[in-house]
Amino acid sequence: QVQLVESGGGLVQPGESLRLSCTASGLAFSLFTVIWYRQGPGKQRDFVASITRRNITNYADAVKGRFTISRDNTRNTAYLQMNSLKPEDTAAYYCFMYDYWGQGTQVTVSS
Repeated sequence: QVQLVESGGGLVQPGESLRLSCTASGLAFSLFTVIWYRQGPGKQRDFVASITRRNITNYADAVKGRFTISRDNTRNTAYLQMNSLKPEDTAAYYCFMYDYWGQGTQVTVSS
């Protein structure tokens, strides 16, 4: 069965960095696009970044230049490197592949 597990969230101050991980099992990881979404309190779930099987990337305007998505097919893992974090980045972050969601990891940016 398919499982996606996110990790790496936490509480940080503005300007600091975090790296999120999404590790997949039960599917052909290298064949599928990976997408990161986020959902703040009282808000809808929004697109953050994506990466295709050929390493083509796309970013939401709000994170472009600060976040970097990558993947390591040998580890069945996708990453989201988040630099220069802002309070408005506070959200639960979710990864998605094909037809499957992870459970999410919380990122809180606060002084």
